[in-house]
Amino acid sequence: MADNSKAEDTASDSVDAAKNASDKKEKLADQVMQNPQVLAALQERLDNTTLTPSSYIETLPKAVKRRIDALKQLQVKCAHIEAKFYEEVHDLERKYAALYQPLFDKRREFINGEAEPTDAESEWHSENEEEEKLAGDLKNAVVIEEKAEAEETNVKGIPDFWFTIFRNVDMLSELVQEYDEPILKHLQDIKVKFSEPGQPMSFSLEFHFGPNDYFSNTVLTKTYKMKSEPDKTDPFSFEGPEIVDCEGCTIDWKKGKNVTVKTIKKKQKHKGRGTVRTITKQVPNDSFFNFFNPIKVSGDGESLDEDSEFTLAADFEIGHFFRERIVPRAVLYFTGEAIEDDDNFEEGEEGEEEELEGEEEGEEEEDAESDAKV
Repeated sequence: MADNSKAEDTASDSVDAAKNASDKKEKLADQVMQNPQVLAALQERLDNTTLTPSSYIETLPKAVKRRIDALKQLQVKCAHIEAKFYEEVHDLERKYAALYQPLFDKRREFINGEAEPTDAESEWHSENEEEEKLAGDLKNAVVIEEKAEAEETNVKGIPDFWFTIFRNVDMLSELVQEYDEPILKHLQDIKVKFSEPGQPMSFSLEFHFGPNDYFSNTVLTKTYKMKSEPDKTDPFSFEGPEIVDCEGCTIDWKKGKNVTVKTIKKKQKHKGRGTVRTITKQVPNDSFFNFFNPIKVSGDGESLDEDSEFTLAADFEIGHFFRERIVPRAVLYFTGEAIEDDDNFEEGEEGEEEELEGEEEGEEEEDAESDAKV
């Protein structure tokens, strides 16, 4: 009984101590809040607090919010008109692709040695014409034996044209393995084909190959399906057509030449008898030609894992790059001029940013000097 009484007294003392501590805190808080300097500091902090756009909208009267909702309705209608605009742009691309095609056909003939350009067609005045003339004069001074040897070499067209582009462009060279290279040297042309009028928006890449020891296909295709309409659940995210899926083709590999798989040997031990046997199996292998066997976007709404989403996004980017840059400007990627232009543009942007930062720092220094004078 005595022990129970002591325990009750101890508990009561703890409650009283906690209550006294709470009372002291409340009194201290009251004293602090009555301090004019503390109140002024709190008010200044509240005044300097930046309202976010969403928190500002919440403070507006109901009638104003109603008008804002009406503006959003107008914005959705604008997005649908913009989608129609891009559909007409796609029609224009198809129209002008037909105008470009005769030029691209002639390009293919020159590359593959099917035709030889005339003097007028091969005349080109470069920016470094004087330097090139001097270099040409030096070449003419080469000994007759070397000149004769060069003339005896019968070079057809422009060797390894498309393969050189793959090698020059980082985005593509990262995909190419050493065992892909001899196959890509048979690549003769790359074409872009747009979907026909009335068909869902899409474009196809056609890779035309000459006879080779690796597969029997003459053309490998990759089709990119596009969507040009605002998302019903998020219409304000619409920024134009986007690639939503892609479809490759079956490569008819010749026996033992499929570079997209590799054969490995694996030992298996029998659980009961303890005997060991060696089996061979094929597993996926890194190769550019996996480009023609892309990941499929799930049609049942299931989301892809993070790695698959990254791979698919990279695939879409490569397809877009072929369509917008590589095919229309192939010769400039062969010579490297287009790559230099891209690099210079990126460096220019960084330079401008650095220059602006420098100006801001200068302004801060000037402000500091003027404050010091005052």
